Amino acid sequence: MGKYNFDLDTNRRGSDSMKWDVKENELPMWVADMDFQTAPEIIEALQQRVAHGVFGYTDVDDDWYQAYISWWDRRHGLKIEKDWLMFCTGVIPALSSIVRKLTTPNEKVIIQTPVYNIFFNSIVNNGCRVLENPLKYENGVYSMDFEDLEEKMSDPQASLMVLCNPHNPVSKIWSKEDLAKVGELAKKYGVTVVSDEIHCDLTAPGKEYVPFASVSETCKDISITCIAPTKTFSIPGIQTAAIFVPNKFLRHKVWRGINTDEVAEPNVFAAHAAVAAFTKGEQWLDELREYLFENRRIVEEYVDANIPQLHVVRGDATYLLWIDVSTIGVSSDKLAAFIRKETGLYLSAGTAYGGTGANFLRMNVACTKATLQDGLDRLKCGIDAYLKLN
Repeated sequence: MGKYNFDLDTNRRGSDSMKWDVKENELPMWVADMDFQTAPEIIEALQQRVAHGVFGYTDVDDDWYQAYISWWDRRHGLKIEKDWLMFCTGVIPALSSIVRKLTTPNEKVIIQTPVYNIFFNSIVNNGCRVLENPLKYENGVYSMDFEDLEEKMSDPQASLMVLCNPHNPVSKIWSKEDLAKVGELAKKYGVTVVSDEIHCDLTAPGKEYVPFASVSETCKDISITCIAPTKTFSIPGIQTAAIFVPNKFLRHKVWRGINTDEVAEPNVFAAHAAVAAFTKGEQWLDELREYLFENRRIVEEYVDANIPQLHVVRGDATYLLWIDVSTIGVSSDKLAAFIRKETGLYLSAGTAYGGTGANFLRMNVACTKATLQDGLDRLKCGIDAYLKLN
């Protein structure tokens, strides 16, 4: 038995939760938001801050820088320099600022689909065009299509690439070799790579991700990396993240961008939560990872045994499962809507992640085992009902 109880069921209905703002009979397993209470060590740090009673304008202090530097060195073998780091309210605010600052309207931003749907918003809402470099999907496994990537990068209108590392939703940890190739192509064609590494701490026990900036001097020099404790420690509502940029010229541009957009200042809890997470949350995270990857295994085995028409893509990162529903013969948005109406199970339709997601559903398994079992039974019910009707 571990120190922490991830089977504790916290009722999130009526708590202004975006995820749980659903009908009474519905079970939300869609947005990437965990149902677990955060680490008690983080709660305690926030309670101490509340007890102080004064909530004035807040700066980040040395503890904040040190917490990130020490965590990435200790956990991921990357030495981040203090000068490289900037506070930001979130990875998506950072990404939107970077798109605005580093592109001109109508330029193209490369993404590797299927990919996190909000990337599309950050690109399109800021006057740019999405340039898809679809991942290859063969025998249930995803890989990068470098021939296509080079073609896309050679487009003079493509000045930026957003990399998802590890990749959401396909749960892939990119290898050092893959990332090195991305860096070489980016350098060759003058493309800046923004690496979203928000899921980097949620890897399978014993597995490690590769920070893009750690791969080579080239990758370090052409990249901007977005990181945060929010997904990892179940604190996305606190809005606390960081950007690190080794290249001085790029760093200045990013710094100007986030300050112009006013997303570079912390709320009174933002830095405290991050410091507590990275200095006191290690054991909690290690136990969480065991629990999450046990949940992944339960889903894989259940689907293989009880819903053979579906295939769960195997992955080593994130608590988001990417489920291949291609044999059902209907677009995933229609299937997701049917399952929700029929059983109350609310999953993400793969269509939101780009054209290549049309045959997939995304399922969030960051919940108790009891909730997970309920979700699996509903999924089987929904698929059985659909197949009966069609």
